[in-house]
Amino acid sequence: MTWVEKYRPKSFSDIKGQDLAIAKIKEFIENFYLKKLTGKGKKAIIFYGPPGTGKTTLAHVTARETNSEIFELNASDLRNKKNLGMILRPAIEQKPLLKQNKIILVDEVDGLSATDRGGLPELLDLISTTRYPIIITANDIWDRKFSQLRKEAELVNLKEVEYSTIKEILIFILRKENSFLDNKILTTISLKAKGDIRAAINDLQTIASAKNFSPEEFYERNKETDIFNVMRTIFKNNPAKEMENLFDSVNMPIDEIALWFEENIPIEYSNKEELAKAINSLANADLFKGRIYKKQYWRFLVYQNIFLSYGISAAKKEKRMNFTSYKKPTRILKIWLHNQRTEKKKSIAEKYAHYSHIGHKRAMHEFPVIKQIITKPEIAKELKLTDEEIEYLNKSF
Repeated sequence: MTWVEKYRPKSFSDIKGQDLAIAKIKEFIENFYLKKLTGKGKKAIIFYGPPGTGKTTLAHVTARETNSEIFELNASDLRNKKNLGMILRPAIEQKPLLKQNKIILVDEVDGLSATDRGGLPELLDLISTTRYPIIITANDIWDRKFSQLRKEAELVNLKEVEYSTIKEILIFILRKENSFLDNKILTTISLKAKGDIRAAINDLQTIASAKNFSPEEFYERNKETDIFNVMRTIFKNNPAKEMENLFDSVNMPIDEIALWFEENIPIEYSNKEELAKAINSLANADLFKGRIYKKQYWRFLVYQNIFLSYGISAAKKEKRMNFTSYKKPTRILKIWLHNQRTEKKKSIAEKYAHYSHIGHKRAMHEFPVIKQIITKPEIAKELKLTDEEIEYLNKSF
């Protein structure tokens, strides 16, 4: 189990840094059942704020604290009127099966369409007729399309959590895990999380389980934030000359930026024509990359930037207003996993090459034969293989 799940708050007292939001949801639930008889009062509440601030967690904790069933759906999966009517309407009409009350959670409402297929109007209609409180979460609720929704719901802003509060949470988790990290590293994790508790805990678990970790190697989270903003600008807005300089503000190699677009173009462009144009621009960028590497024509870098930015943006037919959840490139993960799998093999080959006076490349090439020999305890001891390296040899048979 990940530490994010293991230490997910179970009660209001477990939630740190959101005291005002907790007070608001308590008041809302209490007033909902008092005012239901009179037909007055708002029937929905919106938690909005940056990712990782605990919007969804607060909804689940509220259900637990009020002895309520929770019916959860992700709005991005139910974009239109038909789907919302088929799934959400029965939920707001049927009585709870096992608990005293029920809470309806509409997660990531940013994914609902405004008028084209009726998703948002249908949600507004369901709010007006619901028998149970509805909790809605959103990253950005101030989009113009949500103007009517804002009038029908109470708004609660979950702000970025202070780094000192995040640090206290990390220390608590480390104590529970009987683990220790240097205070400087904890401060770095807390600051770079930028209010995202979930991100901070994920980084904590990664670092706590890593060996020979140094703060200098810490993955800078602001790089991901920057690339997300850049992709959003290119994917959502009309093409503009200024896009050619967008990558200057991203502290990331151009080749890695290309991998981000390769991963997310199919997510953003569902239309076949738009997808083909975007992929063609990506291919042209890769073509100029090859010319740069082969001929050292670095003046071609400007063309690579143009195809990655202006070219991909120009693939769409019109400006987009919908919300898209972008993903980290899987190819980067695959490269990392491959390196992790071959790390032990390389270290064993280096030790064998040094001991037998042969080249490291030859040791790697002949590794299938070499491993037959070095699994013998006396030879493993002579090569000073670690327990992890011996375990790797035994698993590779």
